[in-house]
Amino acid sequence: MKRTGILMAVLALTSLVFVLNASAVTASAQDASKDAKKDAPAAAAPTGKRPPQAKTQPEFDAYSAAVASATPEAMEKASDDFATKFPDSELKILIYKQVMRTYQNANNADKTIEQGKKALALDADDPEVLADVAQALAERTRPTDLDKDAKYAEAQKYAERALQTVDTDLLVSPGTPQDKIDQFKGYIRSTCYGILGAIYYSKDTKADYAKAEDYLRKSIDALPAQPDPVTVLRLAIALDKQDRYTDALTEVNKAVLMTKEGTVVGDTARREQSRLQSLTKDLIK
Repeated sequence: MKRTGILMAVLALTSLVFVLNASAVTASAQDASKDAKKDAPAAAAPTGKRPPQAKTQPEFDAYSAAVASATPEAMEKASDDFATKFPDSELKILIYKQVMRTYQNANNADKTIEQGKKALALDADDPEVLADVAQALAERTRPTDLDKDAKYAEAQKYAERALQTVDTDLLVSPGTPQDKIDQFKGYIRSTCYGILGAIYYSKDTKADYAKAEDYLRKSIDALPAQPDPVTVLRLAIALDKQDRYTDALTEVNKAVLMTKEGTVVGDTARREQSRLQSLTKDLIK
């Protein structure tokens, strides 16, 4: 359920904003933003909240060095060292978010969740972190997990909270164009609705497939310019499971156009398309 391209495009236009008495850190802030973008999009300053502030130049320099680390593991260690050296720093949450993203880009769900929860301990309403942690939780949960219900419940809680706070607690830099802010909000909403849809989809009952359909449609509508092919495919199957074969075929045709043969999603979509074509052909007869 990751659409990295659009997330990178949106966040690449944001930059870190720190206040350090005057303009002494302007050049450092620009360098830090460039360093942070090497491996992941830079964190951004909050809308409706006072931006995180570095109290001293050494604190800011230590932050800059931490987020410039070459690997997720090195960045995590640097973040722990920073937190020890500057326990009261407001910049800790930005480092934890950066570490979370580097682990997310490395497809390490456990570490993504761990670092995301560190950030949430400092700001429980950050919709970006809530969405990323919810997504990692949902994606690593399997139907055979003994604790799957607890994992899904936690993911659902985070996703629902992100939907509640996306308009009030999203971190964006002052001066970011409104269309980019709206696009990023759409990305977060789409992600969260997709997570909720996937959770109900996994329950595998006709009633839950109907709930999944509602959330999956909301996910697609929240970001119509770039719908997630996995979400579209799940919608098709959810409709199929409700015996709505014609509607399901309409959606799976879209999923086929969005994917390539030889991929897991693409091959699954084509098998579902073949099944539905056969079913609808029989219905027409």
